[in-house]
Amino acid sequence: MRFGVQLPETEYEATWREMEDMARVSEEVGLDSLWVGDHLLYDEGGERSGPWEAWSVLAGLAAVTERIEIGPLVAALPFHAPAVLAKAAATIDEISGGRLIFGIGAGWNEVEFTAFGLPFEQRVNRFAEAFEIIRRLLAGERLDFDGKFYRLKGCELLPRPPRPGEMPFMVGSNRPRMLSLTLPYVTWWNSWYSAFGNDPARVGELVGSIVQACVESGRDPATLKKSVALYFGFDGKPQRRTEGTPRWGSIEDHLARLHQIEAAGIDEVQGILDPIAAETIEKYGEIVAAYRSSR
Repeated sequence: MRFGVQLPETEYEATWREMEDMARVSEEVGLDSLWVGDHLLYDEGGERSGPWEAWSVLAGLAAVTERIEIGPLVAALPFHAPAVLAKAAATIDEISGGRLIFGIGAGWNEVEFTAFGLPFEQRVNRFAEAFEIIRRLLAGERLDFDGKFYRLKGCELLPRPPRPGEMPFMVGSNRPRMLSLTLPYVTWWNSWYSAFGNDPARVGELVGSIVQACVESGRDPATLKKSVALYFGFDGKPQRRTEGTPRWGSIEDHLARLHQIEAAGIDEVQGILDPIAAETIEKYGEIVAAYRSSR
């Protein structure tokens, strides 16, 4: 099982230098992937917060890391002009030397859509068109597209994408329509920890539903990589609103739960660390090292 970590989103206003330091530590402790949330604005009970723009951060991460894979967890496609986003993804893949994982979703937070003047209604329909455009452009096509929401004439990505048709897509959704739209094409599926209450005992049921969705879409479930974002609470003041979310204690507790998650069919865990800082990434790295030694 592989391990990644998500960098700060709205836990606090992390500076670029802090994120760069966390990225370097993530590589040093042997993590496999580094993730950035693609959001614009939150309003939780009147308390507003927002992260830095995700794709700009990903470009920076591509330049300051050497080995670790990077990606959005996940990109809200309706935020973006799809052809321009495809070009950004190809550029970041070039900067990183082919390390971008393109996480995709339709978005869910109406506050940020409204605040930034983006249409919230029919976002899954918009996603469907956007995903087709992005997928085909990154495969190297010259594209004419006449959809309900997007229209292109003779669009192509030049320079050519460094991995035409090979950049991995990851869908971050458990909803039936999103799965039917994406499972024929994506490399992997991902779920946030709230979907299973951060409880490893419930992961197997969730994976079972994805396996069934694969069967219904004509996809061999064995060819789909499966990952979950998992909450890890460490000593210190919590930075996330996670009332009722289980917090584990010793390394032995973590190992037992990670083995349980792997047994449920999970291939990768993205750590959502609370608090999130270079120091807690080092602690997470100790858990990962202990897990690898225990296998």
